[in-house]
Amino acid sequence: MLIALILMYFLLASFACWLLLFPSGRAMLVQAVVNLGWRMHGRARRLNHGGGARWRQLQNRSGYGLAQGWQRLLRHRWLSLGGALLIAVPPLLAWLASDRIALRGYADRQYVINDQVSDLLKGEQLAPPPALPPLVFTTAEVTQLRPLLGGASRNWRLLDQDFAQRLLLVFKIMRDMHGYDMVLLEGYRSPARQDQLAAAGPGVSNAKAFQSYHQYGLAADCAFMHEGRLIISEKNAWAMRGYRLYGVTAESVGLHWGGRWTMMDFGHAELRQRGVLGN
Repeated sequence: MLIALILMYFLLASFACWLLLFPSGRAMLVQAVVNLGWRMHGRARRLNHGGGARWRQLQNRSGYGLAQGWQRLLRHRWLSLGGALLIAVPPLLAWLASDRIALRGYADRQYVINDQVSDLLKGEQLAPPPALPPLVFTTAEVTQLRPLLGGASRNWRLLDQDFAQRLLLVFKIMRDMHGYDMVLLEGYRSPARQDQLAAAGPGVSNAKAFQSYHQYGLAADCAFMHEGRLIISEKNAWAMRGYRLYGVTAESVGLHWGGRWTMMDFGHAELRQRGVLGN
């Protein structure tokens, strides 16, 4: 009996937590209740049309059942109150603390912002580097890895100002602390170009128009310049070391790095904002 009660409590508490923490669960429950209400309403109408005596008999039975249930609750009021508290308190505490609870594997990672980022946020403004010649982005080596890079936008002014400053700070730290000169491959991306990349296959992009932060100027793809050449390949050990340093640096200024995705995109960084892409 005790094991059955513990199991029942666990199931009820889990169900309550599910309703409190997941809006989709509440929506499903409301929909189920609405559907049940409509079915009961239809059955009641059929009973009413079938005969007044049968309808009154059903009402009497329902009233008697409710009265009996109320009497039982009163008879065992302390036990009922204790059970209600056992079921209600854990999910209530979870709900009250929900702003401070991070479900492992789902919550965004938290990163420490260093002194350079603090200086940036206090007003330091970094200038974009000089634009590189278009031929840098259309060499045979680059085209083999990124055949559609020639049509990319590298206009810093089309990026969100906050994101651009954070990314420029990443470039500065990578150059001053790690000796890597970084290059913006693509920043803002029009909806038409996003659809073009998505049509090229999942190896290029899984996102269609307005499913990427690029459309909002909040994402960028970057790589490295080394001895006058643009280095993109992840098979290059020097570049791979740079990508990992780039990921750590980007996260330290509050950006999200594509190298942690299932479909890893080592050169990608984005600034996620509320109200964009459903966040």
